[in-house]
Amino acid sequence: MKAFSSTINSSTITGFILLGFPCSREEQILLFVLFSIVYLLTLMGNASIICAVCCDQRLHTPMYLLLANFSFLEIWYVTSTVPNMLANFLSDTKVISFSGCFLQFYFFFSLGSTECFFLAVMAFDRYLAICRPLHYPALMTRRLCNILVISCWVLGFLWFPVPITIISQMSFCGSRIIDHFLCDPGPLLALACSRAPLMEFFWTITTSLLLFIPFLFIMGTYILVLRAVFRVPSRDGQKKAFSTCGSHLTVVSLFYGSVMIMYVSPTSEHAAGKQKLVTLFYSVGTPLLNPVIYSLRNRDMKHALQKILKT
Repeated sequence: MKAFSSTINSSTITGFILLGFPCSREEQILLFVLFSIVYLLTLMGNASIICAVCCDQRLHTPMYLLLANFSFLEIWYVTSTVPNMLANFLSDTKVISFSGCFLQFYFFFSLGSTECFFLAVMAFDRYLAICRPLHYPALMTRRLCNILVISCWVLGFLWFPVPITIISQMSFCGSRIIDHFLCDPGPLLALACSRAPLMEFFWTITTSLLLFIPFLFIMGTYILVLRAVFRVPSRDGQKKAFSTCGSHLTVVSLFYGSVMIMYVSPTSEHAAGKQKLVTLFYSVGTPLLNPVIYSLRNRDMKHALQKILKT
C-alpha cells in the first residue's frame, strides 16, 4: 500500500497542481486583472495588424502577408497559456487534468516551433527583397509565400508529438506539484519516478535542433543582407534597408534570447522564479510587444492602422 501511494502512474493520475505565482488572495486578483489587460491588448494589437493587412491593398505583399500570419500565430501562442493562467489565479485548487496538461504542453511547444520557422521564413523574405531586388517579384510569388506559410505550420506541429507522447507515458511520483504557470518539460521530468537520461538527451537534441537550425539560417541571411546594404551607395537607401530589417531583428533577439536560456538545456537546475519570469517574457511579453515593434518603424503599417482607427 505504501509503495502504491508513493507512485502515481501516468495512466491513473487525475491531474497536476500548477502553483503559478504563489501569493495572497488579493495579489492573485491583482495579477488576474493585470494579465487580463495584457491578454486583451495582445489580442487587439495582433488582430489590428491582421485587419490592416487585409484591408489595405498596398499591404498585399509577401512581407505583410507573412506578418499577418505571424500575428495570427501570436494570438494562438498567447492563448495556449494565458486563459489557463487567468483561471488559475481565481482557483483554490489550481489543478490541471493530466490530459489538459499534456495538451497545453503540445500546443505551446508546437506554436513556439511554428514561430521559429516563421521568423526564418521572414528573414528569407527580407534577404530576397534586399539582395535580389530585381528578381524578388518573380521569386517570392504568392504561391511560394503560401507554401512557406503552410510548411511552417506543418513542421511546427510535427516537431514535438513523439517526445511529448513519450513523456506522457512516464510514471510520476510524489506531490504532483509543478512549480510553474504552465506544463513545462523541466518540472514535468523532475516529477518522474526515475531519471530518464535518454529522454532528457533526446529532448535536448530535439529542442536544440529546432532553435539552432532556424537561428543560424536567420543569422546567415542577415550577414548577406548587411553585406548587400553596405554596398548601397546612398545613405537613404541604407537607412530604408535597415528600417525594414530592424523590426524583425528586434523580434528575433527578444524571442531567441529568452527561449535559448530555457530550452537548450531544459532539465538543468534553473531556479523556479527564473523559469517563470523568462517563460513569461517570451510567451506573453513578446506577443504583446511584436505589434508595437512592427508598426512603430513601418510607415505603411502605421498609415494602414490609422485608416482603420478613423473608420
